[in-house]
Amino acid sequence: MNKRIAVICGDGIGQEVIPQAVRVLDAVGVRFGHVFTYEYVTAGGASIDLYGTPLTEENLNRVLEADAVLLGALGGDKWDHCPERPEKALLLLRKSLGVYANLRPAVLYPTLADISPLRSEITERGVDIMVVRELTGGLYYGQRATTADGAYDTMSYSVREINRILRVGFESAMLRRRRLTVVDKANILDTSKLWRRLASEMEREYPAVSVDYLYVDNASMQLVLHPDRFDVIVTENTFGDILSDETGAVVGSLGMIPSASLGDGAGLYEPVHGSAPDIAGKNIANPIAAILSAAMMLEYSFGLKEEAAAIRAAVEESIRRGVVTRDIARDACSATTREVGDYITRFVEVY
Repeated sequence: MNKRIAVICGDGIGQEVIPQAVRVLDAVGVRFGHVFTYEYVTAGGASIDLYGTPLTEENLNRVLEADAVLLGALGGDKWDHCPERPEKALLLLRKSLGVYANLRPAVLYPTLADISPLRSEITERGVDIMVVRELTGGLYYGQRATTADGAYDTMSYSVREINRILRVGFESAMLRRRRLTVVDKANILDTSKLWRRLASEMEREYPAVSVDYLYVDNASMQLVLHPDRFDVIVTENTFGDILSDETGAVVGSLGMIPSASLGDGAGLYEPVHGSAPDIAGKNIANPIAAILSAAMMLEYSFGLKEEAAAIRAAVEESIRRGVVTRDIARDACSATTREVGDYITRFVEVY
C-alpha cells in the first residue's frame, strides 16, 4: 500500500509527539511492506508566526490532496491576543474535510488502574468507552455576536446532521458491546428533543443494540461513578467535547486519548490533549495518544487492522514494562517522549 499523509505537527508538544507517531508509522511500513509519504503542513500558531494567518489557502489545499491527516495540538497563550486564534485552523480543517464524526476511545489499562483518580472498586470493573461526537455543527459553528449589551451563541442542528452521527453511533455499538448511550439535554433544549426523537426512531433499525438516554449532567456524573456502564456514547458537539475530556481524566491522562474524525473525505487523526506550552520542549510529553491516533488512521482510513493491532500491542507492552512518561508513571522513574517512541517503534519492528 502506498499512501500520502498530511502531517501537521502544530504547536507546543505537538512538535514532539507527532514525530514519534510518524516513526511508528515508518516501522509499520517496514514490517508490513507499505510506503507512507508525508506532506508536512504548517497550521495554527506556527502558521500565524510565518504567514499571519492560522491556515493559508495553499496549505489547506495540500491537506485536501492527502489520503489522511495526522494533526498535533494547535494554539497556546503566545497567540491569545492575535486577531485570529490558532484554533480557527482546526475548525476550518474539520469543515473543509467534511469530517462530521469524531471517535474518541478511552481505555483504562489494568496496569495503570492506580493512576486513575477513581477508587479501585470502581476501576476494577474496567473502563472501555467510545465517545462519538458530532463535529461540524452546534454551538461551535452557529451564529454568534457580541453587542454592547451582551453576547450570544446559537446551537442549531438539521435532521440530516443528527441522523448521520446517530448512524455512526449505532454502527460503532454494533462493532463493540452493542450498548449505546444517547446524551442530550432534552428536558430543556429543542435541539436535544430532536436528537432524542430521531434516536428513538433509528433505534428500531438496530434491535440488537441496547439504547439508553441520559441528560448530559447525569452522564457526566455517571462517568465517574459507574464508567463501566458505558460502551458507546453518541452526542452533540459541545457535550462531546466536554465528556470526552472527562474520560481522559477517568483513565488517568489526556495523553492516552487518541481520536479519529471521519466523514466524506480524508480522515483527520489527532491526540485530544492540548499544546501544553508549559511542558513544551522538555521531552516529557506523552506520545501515546498521538501514536494511537496513527493506529486509528491505519484502521479507519486504510483498512489495515492487523497493522493497527500491532501498534496497540506495542503501546500496551510499553505500558506494562513501565516505559512511560511521567504523567502516567507509577513511581519516580519515567521515560522521555523520545524513549517511549523508541520502545514502541522497536516493538512494532520486531514483534
